[in-house]
Amino acid sequence: MLQDYLSPRQISKALEIKYPNDPEMRISPETIYQSLYVQTRGRFRKDLTAYLRSQRKRGKIKDMVMISERPAEVEDRAVPGHWEGDLIAGKGNRSFIGTLVERHTRFVMLTHIEGSAKTEVVCAAIAEKITELPEHLKLSLTWDQGKEMTDHASFSVKTGVPVFFCEPHSPWQRGSNENTNGLLRQFFPKGTDLSVHGPAELDRVARLMNLRPRETLNWKTPGEKMGELLLR
Repeated sequence: MLQDYLSPRQISKALEIKYPNDPEMRISPETIYQSLYVQTRGRFRKDLTAYLRSQRKRGKIKDMVMISERPAEVEDRAVPGHWEGDLIAGKGNRSFIGTLVERHTRFVMLTHIEGSAKTEVVCAAIAEKITELPEHLKLSLTWDQGKEMTDHASFSVKTGVPVFFCEPHSPWQRGSNENTNGLLRQFFPKGTDLSVHGPAELDRVARLMNLRPRETLNWKTPGEKMGELLLR
């Protein structure tokens, strides 16, 4: 059906009609996307995803997998490797920094966004940063519905990391990231030009954030907790 250029939603509905009495022959659109972007690998994935339509749609991000579909293990923070992400904007929304926070350790990574919040720029920068991680620490990314993540499908193909989207106007669904963004304004005040902060400066600030003891970590630092995971 993919080779006939049917969308995952059309495939899901077609199977419901074709097999009305056989639940085992049903599959949700979300499961199809997860299979394509995360579970398959290499040439097979590229061949299949080539049949998908463009990921862009006016006014809405196409093919979003919502936070309600996120694995239950993400919610209680027991399993490391699940990240929350966002952008902080500079003066006039003309400069940006990408922020990533790991839910289990509260470990922070920052990435320089070169001159634009266009989706191809942001997704490439976030992908470059997140692929620095070992496989067991890049399991998912949760983002809001900002247009900078329109190319989430390409991001997932490149990184193997599925993207889950928050409900509109629900910043608490990325609570760790929202809190971190507030703390980062100490270093990157609102109304300033963020483009002056290069990768070295962002790494320095991230290091300072990761050296802060956290009550939620029994007064360990995010850096210490991440170090324990990297030694596994």
